[in-house]
Amino acid sequence: MNVSKTGLIALLLVALANLAIWAWMGRPVAAPDFSGEVRGVSFSPYQRDHDPIAGRNPSPAEIDGDLRMLRGVTDSVRTYSALDGLDLVPYLARPYGLRVTLGAWIDTRLDRNEEEIRHVIAAARNNHNVDRVLVGNEALLRGDVTAAQLVAYMHKVKAEVKVPVSTAEPWHVWLAHPELAREADFIAIHVLPYWEGVSVDHGVDFVMDRYRQVQAAFPGKHVVLTEVGWPSDGRTRKDAEASIANEAQFLRGFLNAADEYGLDYYVMEAFDQPWKIELEGAVGAYWGIFDSDREMKFPLTGPIAPMSDWPWLGALAALLGLVPAVFILRRTATLRPAGHSFLPIVLQVSAAALVFAAHAGLARYMSTGSAVTFIVGYLALAFVFFILLAEAVEFAEAFWRTRLARRFPVVSPQVMDHLPKVSIHLPACNEPPDMVIETLAALSRLEYPDFEVLVVDNNTTDPALWQPVQAFCNRLGPRFRFFHLDHCDGFKAGALNFALRQTDPKAAVIGVIDSDYVVDPAWLKNLVPYFASEQVGFVQAPQDYRDANDGIFKGACYSEYAGFFHIGMVERNERNAIIEHGTMTLVRRAALERLGGWAEWCICEDAELGLRLLEAGCESVYVTHSFGRGLMPDNFAAYKSQRFRWAYGAVQIAKHHWRALFSRKHSALTSGQRFHFLAGWLPWAADGINVIFTISAVIWSIGLAVSPRHFEFPPSIAVAAALGLFLFKFAKTISLYAVRVPGSIRQHWLAALAGLSLSYAVGRAVLTGIFTANRPFLRTPKCEGRPVLIAALAAAWQEGLLMIGLWVAAAGIAATYGADTLDLRLWIAFLLIQSLPLAAAVSTSALSVMPAGRAKLAPALATTLSDLPAMARTLAPALVPPQTVSPRT
Repeated sequence: MNVSKTGLIALLLVALANLAIWAWMGRPVAAPDFSGEVRGVSFSPYQRDHDPIAGRNPSPAEIDGDLRMLRGVTDSVRTYSALDGLDLVPYLARPYGLRVTLGAWIDTRLDRNEEEIRHVIAAARNNHNVDRVLVGNEALLRGDVTAAQLVAYMHKVKAEVKVPVSTAEPWHVWLAHPELAREADFIAIHVLPYWEGVSVDHGVDFVMDRYRQVQAAFPGKHVVLTEVGWPSDGRTRKDAEASIANEAQFLRGFLNAADEYGLDYYVMEAFDQPWKIELEGAVGAYWGIFDSDREMKFPLTGPIAPMSDWPWLGALAALLGLVPAVFILRRTATLRPAGHSFLPIVLQVSAAALVFAAHAGLARYMSTGSAVTFIVGYLALAFVFFILLAEAVEFAEAFWRTRLARRFPVVSPQVMDHLPKVSIHLPACNEPPDMVIETLAALSRLEYPDFEVLVVDNNTTDPALWQPVQAFCNRLGPRFRFFHLDHCDGFKAGALNFALRQTDPKAAVIGVIDSDYVVDPAWLKNLVPYFASEQVGFVQAPQDYRDANDGIFKGACYSEYAGFFHIGMVERNERNAIIEHGTMTLVRRAALERLGGWAEWCICEDAELGLRLLEAGCESVYVTHSFGRGLMPDNFAAYKSQRFRWAYGAVQIAKHHWRALFSRKHSALTSGQRFHFLAGWLPWAADGINVIFTISAVIWSIGLAVSPRHFEFPPSIAVAAALGLFLFKFAKTISLYAVRVPGSIRQHWLAALAGLSLSYAVGRAVLTGIFTANRPFLRTPKCEGRPVLIAALAAAWQEGLLMIGLWVAAAGIAATYGADTLDLRLWIAFLLIQSLPLAAAVSTSALSVMPAGRAKLAPALATTLSDLPAMARTLAPALVPPQTVSPRT
């Protein structure tokens, strides 16, 4: 199919808009020109592969090369240490006419401090271009030494050298320790507006104000700005944003002000220092005028281009968004113009975000740990956008489709010359006999000429459960046959395969029904005629339920189930990709036997068989009319257990059929069928990854609070993408329910709550399914009543603990860092939104104990309160969500 004219226009317009946004991001930024010489720069000659902490220090030749580069840029450099070869800086700087303010590093290592003092004294005495000495750099700020110790070190140096001696500390440390000023020959202050959270527009004024404040506090003392600068990358602090444009704007403004007022200063710093990431976080690496490859990051005159390569990046993003858009729009010809515009927008936004994230990440300095973090984060970001695209396609097709190509209405039996015999198989295990008898009574009223019913009760040990059913079958006559198996392997599939072996040889169609379903008398006569086409492998009617009015919980479950059958199955049917269910399904017997029967290795044997039939080239039929109604799970534990089984079974199926799903050589699946199966499982896979991310987010937040220098906030674009995906999925659910699912707005919101509550259970199932292969079949209990309140909450105890952990993490981050920058607000929002599915689980579990009528609520609460002592005694075992496990069903 070709792309429509509307789609083509939308593609081009969205691609142009993408380019325009890149052009806007890369637009030149105006800044005041500076044409003079920089008075002084902080000088650390460590290159990209150096790390003084690990003992990888620059060679004399590398130091000499750096000093040669600075000739003409400045006439003075400031160092921080006199060990590891840095005592050679004055000697190597002499040929280039560079003066040196020589530093001695002071910390908690007292022996090394003495060694620093000896080397700095020797270097100062032997090199006439050393004009000042700094004993210690922020040693008081770090708490490495006391003021008295620092003064003693200064005295020792002053006694041996003829140049002025001081120590370097932030401006506020000097104000807090005036005793330092009395002993220092000059006041050496650090003023870094970025660390104070000052915006770049007020940065120069901030520096001048602090300079004057210190000057006024110590009249008669010369004040030197030994560190002043702005980083080109890193985390935003309050109003201070780290970027190349801001670094250029600040430095140009400061240099002009410094010339005007005759300030003595050292710009922080000459070269970027990647090794500082381990000490100060990512921002520590980006204070240089030159990057670590010794390229000047920006000119000191003319416009600043913050993203000079934007044309290439924009073109790449537009192209990455165009190619899949053409592919998708060619296969969505039935969309309205709005849909043809919506999908290219999603693709262009996703492509732009991926390109931007790659560019920003690869342009950064990375340690091994940060490189691994970047790769994992980028793969996660790509996965988020892949899920977003799949969700967007489903949304567009459900919201803007002009027509349905495959609609299967209820048909009359007259369309078929001969109605084939149908064998209905009803497996049961530990089921309430009254419920099963009600199902059998409804089957006895089927308006169909030739059918049989085979009841296979398996692995039920209590005769009181199966014998009444057997007696009722006997009363219904020869069409109803009852089998009791003390032991049956292979889960539900084993019982169905047993029934298949007992089936009347004349039966051409196999029907499967759950033991709680009350069928419509017209079920067979209105659906069996579809088998007149030899291509039809199975016919599916929706699962439906008759207890939706039995409380808020069941009403929410009912609406949540309905979404799949009114939206998902309808859209899948368009590409012959429906999911076969274990009830209300009819299968061509010949196809079933040809494929080897039901898969006993899989706990979702119904969906697995449906996929095998499609792989064999069979057609499926989905009729939206409801022909039978069953019972929903009675409580949240059973509801969660059922979804765990479905998700675990999906992983089993994906692992077993991956060749067929990814290769045309191994099956007759079409690209549309592959898309629906893979895209349908993607949200469940995302839930699995989300469990890992949720736990990691709590751990990472603890790291951010406890060790902020070693933990960086995740990239804002990745956090924003995750938040955007959640909000999009939620908005999609609500909007599609509004147009496709019968019910009130309240019911739609309850459905969203119920669906959200299963996210953690689905995620656990996916992770369990990846690493295991033979979890037992989890039977969904019916007619077992509601649990007491505490037991209901205990069913969601894992979700509750994680929810509290996320809330505490969000509060801890807010208390430690505040919430005044974008990355902080995004991370706090991420933690809180991550808690919503967990809070939904706790809420839904609590709803499962609420009575159907308001009049019953007070007695129920009274009963719960009176039972508190007994419940307290049994709370520990109740903390494990109740799951009825059977080897068969």
